[in-house]
Amino acid sequence: MESTIRIERYADQGRCVGHIDGRVVFVRFALPGELVRVALDEPHDREDRFWTGEVVEVLEASEDRTDPIWSLAGPLAMGGGVGGADLVHVSLAGQLKWKATSVAEQMARLGHVDVEVPIERMPEDDAEQGLHWRTRIEMIADVDGRPSMRRRGTHVRVPIDTMPLASRTLLEVAEREHVWEGSFEPGSQIRLSVPEPRDNAPISDNYAVLVNGEVVAGSRELTEKVTVAGHEFEYNVDAGGFWQMHRHAPIALTNHVIDLVRGELDGAKSACLWDLYSGSGLFTLPLATLTAERTRMLSVEGGKTAVRNAQRNLRHIHLGNVDARVGDVAKTLANVRNDLAKPDVVVLDPPRAGARAKVCRQIAEVEAKSAVYIACDPASLARDTATLVSLGYELADIRAFDIYPMTHHVETVALFRKHEQ
Repeated sequence: MESTIRIERYADQGRCVGHIDGRVVFVRFALPGELVRVALDEPHDREDRFWTGEVVEVLEASEDRTDPIWSLAGPLAMGGGVGGADLVHVSLAGQLKWKATSVAEQMARLGHVDVEVPIERMPEDDAEQGLHWRTRIEMIADVDGRPSMRRRGTHVRVPIDTMPLASRTLLEVAEREHVWEGSFEPGSQIRLSVPEPRDNAPISDNYAVLVNGEVVAGSRELTEKVTVAGHEFEYNVDAGGFWQMHRHAPIALTNHVIDLVRGELDGAKSACLWDLYSGSGLFTLPLATLTAERTRMLSVEGGKTAVRNAQRNLRHIHLGNVDARVGDVAKTLANVRNDLAKPDVVVLDPPRAGARAKVCRQIAEVEAKSAVYIACDPASLARDTATLVSLGYELADIRAFDIYPMTHHVETVALFRKHEQ
């Protein structure tokens, strides 16, 4: 079934909202204000309170619309449908507007705070037209053993011979390792992890091609380098584990977080800090060196491999002032040794579901003066904002970072400060 509708506003998951006979329709590849013809997803006659669909023709276009630079990721009706770039039809300026508006709307609706959200684009993304930023990509081998992506709404696997969002260094590795030529076992999961050589050093073996989780080329342990406030930190990370995907994201996020924490400490010679959901220690290392005399730190992460790497990263720079623990954050915070029990500042970078009420309450119960919250999902941040505000914190600063160009995803960093009694 197809219908012509006027698009009204941004929604979630890279979609916009329109109505058909009073029923809400979430539309992919649309923009507010546009008049579009939409194909509804099957079954289109269901009695759900909303329908979903996709643009098949644009009758009146928004000024933010552009031709998809990667057509394979565009609408099905235009030969696309593989996913991975749900804002590929939006200009780079329009993408920033979309994301800033989305964060502000979620903060108002779920967080009950009205804010304007400045958003920062990463270096070189303009010049690269929003492409070539990912240092990690994943694909599935099709029936012929070629890397592929699934076309939405079907079981069809579309073979690919490049990945426009991948960094140029990653594409160089893919060519060198003959990834696009195929010869994989059908159904295999293929992952490439290629740290960006930010100092123009050769790639050497600092990369990994993994098939079904096993390294078939390169190394399991990779080295990432991040410069924070003029000091370079080196990280060992697992090739199959989490690391910020945008090649500039670790630098931009870490420098901003450290600036916020430094501002909250206000020249203090010593401090107690918590780093929750700490991964391989992206924030832990620079936080542990922040004060002139002594910083006492607790870091908590659920992934055993990530914590082992964080501990090794700390030993590498002779830091013994961090109690790096493996475990569920809420359970770990229920038993913290006395010298770490009263943090001045808490840094937390939770997964997409957010920190949730229990962890927010634990932060408030120890009377942390400030919390720096790094969020990959605006709705989760907004829900936790409402909880923290109810516990006596105020939102003192918020900024978004466009570290996922061509997608609806956005990273947001919020500073919460305890109300003065």
